[in-house]
Amino acid sequence: MARLSQARLQELNHTLNDRTPDELLRWAAEIFGSRLALISAMQMAGSVVCHMVSQLKLGTPVLFVDTGVNFQETLATRDRIASEYGLTVHTLHPTMTMEEQTSKLGILYLTSEGQEECCHMRKVEPLLTQKGKYDCLIGSLRRADGGKRGVCPIIAVDPEMNAVRLNPLANMTNEVMDAYIKQHQVIVNPLHYQGFSTIGCNRCTTPVLPHEPKRAGRWRHLGAAAQYCGINPSDLEEATSVAIDLPQDLVDRILGVKTDFMI
Repeated sequence: MARLSQARLQELNHTLNDRTPDELLRWAAEIFGSRLALISAMQMAGSVVCHMVSQLKLGTPVLFVDTGVNFQETLATRDRIASEYGLTVHTLHPTMTMEEQTSKLGILYLTSEGQEECCHMRKVEPLLTQKGKYDCLIGSLRRADGGKRGVCPIIAVDPEMNAVRLNPLANMTNEVMDAYIKQHQVIVNPLHYQGFSTIGCNRCTTPVLPHEPKRAGRWRHLGAAAQYCGINPSDLEEATSVAIDLPQDLVDRILGVKTDFMI
């Protein structure tokens, strides 16, 4: 096995910065093969990536975390994307239902510390059940989302999953995404057209007013203390020292040391 740190990906991030989403997705499919998956919460950007993967006929599976308290519109969007785009969607679940969790631990999401624990149990831990199955997870983070995502890398290491994260839409602007959705009639979670700029669990997500920040509707009751659920490692404090362990030949192919595929 070989160590792959975020620092070692800096040059590759620079190289990939000018590539289109389609080019990045084809590159990932060539490099990672069957050990590639797409993770989506069925929000707008995630739907765009699902559409792209479907159009490219990559056969990449989709991982969706059903927290047990998703909006019904989100679950319906998942079902439509699976059916109409011909994608295999694997739905992951927390160990406890929300009722069991509340009975055992109380209403966690009423405090900042509890929110972190709740999100980890209901979002991160279900994803961790897939650890070891995939070497790369495709996400849908965009720099246009602002906040910590304003500088999100195209490719990053995910120590908890011991995998690489790829964000093919990192450079996609709001205008370009809106045009793509209109041109291809992408399936979009209807809550986006009902005032929800971002969509999470039904306990902790509200619509936002036109003048509010995009993520103002997430954990509104906690104020600025809560912004992210933690399922995306680049939302957390960055550290170029973080690293993962992958087979040497795979690390070489990722870094372009030994590869028959040129991007």
